[in-house]
Amino acid sequence: MLHAQLLTSAASEGFPISALTQPSNTKISPYGLPVGDHCVSSALRANGLSALGDASLADLDRIAHTTSFPEGAVIFVEGQVPRGVYVLCQGRMKLTTTNRDGKTLIMRIVQPGEILGLQSMVTGKPYELTVETLQPCQLAFVNRADFLRFLKEHADACLLVAQQLSNECQSAYEMVRSIGLSHSVSEKLARLLLQWANDGRVTEGSIRLKISLTHEEMAQLIGTTRETVTRTLGELKKRRILELTGSTLLIRDRGALQGMVGA
Repeated sequence: MLHAQLLTSAASEGFPISALTQPSNTKISPYGLPVGDHCVSSALRANGLSALGDASLADLDRIAHTTSFPEGAVIFVEGQVPRGVYVLCQGRMKLTTTNRDGKTLIMRIVQPGEILGLQSMVTGKPYELTVETLQPCQLAFVNRADFLRFLKEHADACLLVAQQLSNECQSAYEMVRSIGLSHSVSEKLARLLLQWANDGRVTEGSIRLKISLTHEEMAQLIGTTRETVTRTLGELKKRRILELTGSTLLIRDRGALQGMVGA
């Protein structure tokens, strides 16, 4: 009876029923994510972060503690004293900041293999951003003392940290350029769509990609309102520059988007 209730609940939440019907020896998290024995090293390798050698990766796996979180879970908030770092092994997350008026800006979407909280871990200052899951995620946590000791013992780990901090700095520069130097919301949105287009699949001259963000989240990425994003997407659709059906975005005229940003 309890098993049937769990299956019904999982289906209503959109989680795969197979996660609850796997053999008992299969490691599955409460949110349908497969649990690997080497979460951190697998994620770092898959993300192309090869600065760490096998010995360093093995040591990092050893001191990491893996946990799964549901969609909408807040991992840490800006202003919180740092306890350590998190490595995203599976899923997607967003980094946000909020002003006194309650307006939220998404600084970046986090992909598997990225390390969260590095700057605060190094400086000891409070977290600068809030981290929230966009879908069920698996994360590995390493407390600050263990991670600092790990850096002292592994020179290649210091290079990895320097690489990611540089990437975060570059991402911040790009956001400043996009929001601060764009003259209109349509230009900001065009820049965002062109950035996403780099990861899309070209089919018969069009670029097809999956967008899992809501209009509200897209607005938070470019510093505007949900209504404005919806209206601007509608205008681009009327001009046959793009087509958005559910989570599928089809960019029909990349040149037109480039023209909107002066590229």
